Formats: sequence, structure tokens, C-alpha cells
Amino acid sequence: MISDRALTEEGLAPDGKGRVLLIACGALAREILAIKAANGWDHLDLQCLPAILHNHPERIVPAVREAVTAHRNDYASVFVVYADCGTGGLLQAACEEMGVEMVPGPHCYSFFEGNETFAARDEMTAFYLTDFLVRQFDAFIWKPLGLDRHPDLLEMYFGNYKKLVYQAQTDDVDLTEKAKACADRLGLAFERRFTGYGDLSRVLAPL
Repeated sequence: MISDRALTEEGLAPDGKGRVLLIACGALAREILAIKAANGWDHLDLQCLPAILHNHPERIVPAVREAVTAHRNDYASVFVVYADCGTGGLLQAACEEMGVEMVPGPHCYSFFEGNETFAARDEMTAFYLTDFLVRQFDAFIWKPLGLDRHPDLLEMYFGNYKKLVYQAQTDDVDLTEKAKACADRLGLAFERRFTGYGDLSRVLAPL
């Protein structure tokens, strides 16, 4: 990120452009960097919080608060690249209190597909994976749920699901095959949907 000394009191870089800090979930790092590069948005700086917070939503709000407090004086503005992500509205309340904006929607599965489209599907028996979660399936799902040690828990965790939906941000044959393998391990039907970056690109564009 840009250093403190490279900023004026107005939060501007030497070229006069306002710098924007994105405080994001680490699970979105690849996607955000790809969007930045594709659009030439060099005025956006990225700081990612640990992706493992995906499994501990109660830790998201304190981590976001700390990051905003630490860096807000160095930037013209700060934007939080999280949706609600299981915080029960607490992240939205914290962002409003701090005067910063965030990504609308309940979670990344929703904004990748498009919040309106996702809500209209009303899929109660679908388990979702993104590119990141396909890559990190063992580290973020299989092992934290204890399925590596207690495979008998599979039915308890996934017995009410009917299918695994892979929301693909990229066209990657290897990832698709890995996602299919994840569905097989969970005993679920498989569906792939190419979402690209969904609402994420549109939300970042006005910055």
C-alpha cells in the first residue's frame, strides 16, 4: 500500500488523485486484484484480513473496526469489501457508525451471482463454493468440520443439502474438476454456474 509520507493531508497521492483503501476478506483477494488490473484502478489499495474469518463471523466486525481505525487517516476514503457474512447486521451497523461503505448483500455467494438473482432463486438445499473455496476446500470446510477425522459426521452436516453449486469466477477446467470432486465427497449433485465477479465489479466501479 502507499506509504503515509506519500500522502497529503487531504488523503491525496502526489499526482493529486484520491486514494481509496479496500479492506477486504482474504478470500476475495484474487478477484479484487483481477478487477483492479482489468480496469487500471491504480488508486485503489488493498488490505486483506485473514480469509479464515469466513469460519468465524463473530471476529469480522472487530477486525474491520481495527483496520479502519488504523488506516482511515491515510486515505481519502475507505471501503469495506465484505457483505454481511454471518454478522447478523453488526458489520453494517459498525460501518454506518464509522462512516464507511461496504458491499451490499448477505454474503459473497449472493453478490457473485448478483444479489437480486440470488434472492430470486431461494435455494435452501444448495451448498455453494467459489473459486477460493474450491481451492481451499480441505482447509476451510473438510478439516474444520472434522470430516477428515470423523467421516460419519457427513450426513449430519450435509444430509439436508441436495446439490453443490460451484459459482465460477473464472473459466478454469482444473477448478471445475476439483469442484466436481468436492461434490462427490459430500454426496451431492453438481452444478456449475459461471458468475464472473457479479456485483463486485459494479460496486467497486464508483470508487
